[in-house]
Amino acid sequence: MSTTALRRHHAGRTLANIVALVVAVVWIFPVYWILNSSFQPVTRLRGKDPAWLPFGAGRGFAAYGRVLDADFWHSMRLSLIVTLLAVAVGLVFAFLAALAITRFRLRGKTAFVIVILVVQMIPAEALFISQYKMLTAWSLSNTIIGLTLLYVAMILPFTVWMLRGFVAGIPAELEEAAMVDGCSRFRAFFSITFPLLAPGLVASGVYGFLQCWNEITIATVVMSPDNSTVPLWLQGLTTVSDKAVDWPAVMAGATLVAVPVIALFLVVQNKMTSGLVGGAVKG
Repeated sequence: MSTTALRRHHAGRTLANIVALVVAVVWIFPVYWILNSSFQPVTRLRGKDPAWLPFGAGRGFAAYGRVLDADFWHSMRLSLIVTLLAVAVGLVFAFLAALAITRFRLRGKTAFVIVILVVQMIPAEALFISQYKMLTAWSLSNTIIGLTLLYVAMILPFTVWMLRGFVAGIPAELEEAAMVDGCSRFRAFFSITFPLLAPGLVASGVYGFLQCWNEITIATVVMSPDNSTVPLWLQGLTTVSDKAVDWPAVMAGATLVAVPVIALFLVVQNKMTSGLVGGAVKG
């Protein structure tokens, strides 16, 4: 490579790095501003001059103290239970459905896949009345089980479609070779194929977790105000009618709501990265 071409190469890489840095700053600034605002006093946050740093006189954890009450812990507990149950149940059913689609010859398999795609196109608002009447008839309205059932139905179509690509990307010949060596079909699958599906299960589980954790419209219809999930609890901080909105408390609440999601990503980031890359080239 000539000197001129080498200089152009280095200049191009430098420009790409600068653009990437600018994009990263633009992307992370709203997150920083939420965290910074949670440490500001109310009067400072309502002032004309923005406070760019969370340090200084009058700034601290007072807003967190105002939101860490019994309502927050109740909502956090409710959301964790419903989300984890929905993800666990959804992954089991989605995994079995994806396995049946890719490993067995079934009548109407193509129609089933098309139905999965069509179901994803139905807006959630179109199902509110029927869902509410169904849960009311089963005495499951305003209950953990009722909300979990709706969340499972919400995440199931895309999870089936996503896992289908991972299962299809693993050759069935691996299981057949293990069966030739004396393994049963059950043992061959769980000893050979299932470990290879771990990235896909993690990626699908993270998707389901985010969908359930951030969902608010179904919870608004099904749950009562005193039995709310964390998105409803956070919304309640901005709908006070007798006084002005405590924006530092709202920002502190948003930060606390994001903690479980951040913790989940830190735990499964390696598996999730390989799972998303694998899902992009399989299926």
